Amino acid sequence: MSKEAERATIDADKQRLIREGELYRIKVVHAKALVGNALQPDALLHGAVDQAIGMAQARLGGLLQPGGLKSVNFKALLPYALTVGSYIARKRLVKPAMGVALAAGLGMAWLLRRQPAPQDDQE
Repeated sequence: MSKEAERATIDADKQRLIREGELYRIKVVHAKALVGNALQPDALLHGAVDQAIGMAQARLGGLLQPGGLKSVNFKALLPYALTVGSYIARKRLVKPAMGVALAAGLGMAWLLRRQPAPQDDQE
């Protein structure tokens, strides 16, 4: 191999290593930006809410119907629930709201436990 060919391969390897180093530095900067974004309070809250919704759906999935709670879109209902909760807290209606929720829960429990009377078809 001639000196010119060796020099060309060395230069090509050097350029390849420089490009790999630049790509590595870009990846490090991008990863730092992703971590910084993930540690923002709103991103942390969003992740915690998603985790809580997933756990609630997993735990309560089979209670209501054969399809479970999969048909209920909690992510769409959550802003409304937060708005109502904020209104209740601002107007200091926590105790009456808890009473209404308790009454509704008892009513639902009664409806779910009630079984139709057996029908006797003896004629």
